[in-house]
Amino acid sequence: MTIDQYANRFVCDLVAYEPGKPIDETARELGLDPSMIVKVASNENPLGPSPKAKIAMREALEEAHIYPDGGGYRLRTAIAEQLGLDRENVILGNGSNEIIELLCHTFLNPKAELIAAEHAFVVYKLMATLFGAKYVEVPDPNFIHDLDAMADAITENTRLVFIANPNNPTGTMVGQEAIDRFMARVPDHVVVVFDEAYFEFLDVPLDTLKFVREEKNICVLRTCSKIHGLAALRVGYGLASKNVAAILQKARQPFNVNAIAQAGALAALADADHIEKTKTINREGLAFYEAALKERGIEFVPSVANFLLIKVGDGDRVFREMLKQGVIVRAMRGYKLPDWVRISIGTPEQNARCLEVLDSVMLEAAV
Repeated sequence: MTIDQYANRFVCDLVAYEPGKPIDETARELGLDPSMIVKVASNENPLGPSPKAKIAMREALEEAHIYPDGGGYRLRTAIAEQLGLDRENVILGNGSNEIIELLCHTFLNPKAELIAAEHAFVVYKLMATLFGAKYVEVPDPNFIHDLDAMADAITENTRLVFIANPNNPTGTMVGQEAIDRFMARVPDHVVVVFDEAYFEFLDVPLDTLKFVREEKNICVLRTCSKIHGLAALRVGYGLASKNVAAILQKARQPFNVNAIAQAGALAALADADHIEKTKTINREGLAFYEAALKERGIEFVPSVANFLLIKVGDGDRVFREMLKQGVIVRAMRGYKLPDWVRISIGTPEQNARCLEVLDSVMLEAAV
């Protein structure tokens, strides 16, 4: 008899989330020089952290022996002021993933339901399963959230609706009109979660914060992992109605965001130059890939984020063969897209190398 027989079955039966393959692991397994590996699997910022954030983090290290500000006063205040909210609307997380978990801790149980789109971030399903709730998956025609169908799916047991916008892994988004129409239909017993990890890449931003100001049952997720280049620090934040935020504050661990992360995030949020440089290199990278893929007749989903979903025939094979040549992309079988891979936008040099290797792998398959 083993201890797993006494564990919750819904935990044991989970398929764990698999992140993009790390550079060091790839180098060890294949005997490659880490500096020669191109990782375009995890939607990271190819420019790295803001220079101002690096300085702030080095300075914060001098006080690493002191516990962080558990309430995140300075960072929450800066976020609120930047977005025209009150500090009480802001909750910090160890990455925005932690806030997803806090929402599920707070609102899910075996009688509850969580609604999400068919090809949305896989962590939503993992969390619903972990908390014993029913996961309701709504089809997304052309890989775009169907908010009318999601509204139709709401029942008296629905507690959370997740809308990833822009969506990972498709790079698509729904517009303001559809959002407004959806929000007008949401009943009071439902909390709507807009996961906006890629919000800063939008040329024409959407306005979901108006619902926060109106004290709707809403939580908007943002992160410092993407455009700010602080993925290793794990710092994200939620923007919620004061009532929702107050409940979530009760569910989080003390000191959930460390002092180094808070210092780096505070500096990064104020570095407009770094944000603009990142948007520019991303815009140019998307244009490079889209032109190249059209020229080659390879299907892809037009993206407003910092990655592209590309149809390659056998995503697992393409991932493996590109990996052998030191280029890490993301296979999409876990998202029920076995014919696709997702490629993050890198530097011009990384993009060129990735396309070169993709060409060789696709040519090999055609022979």
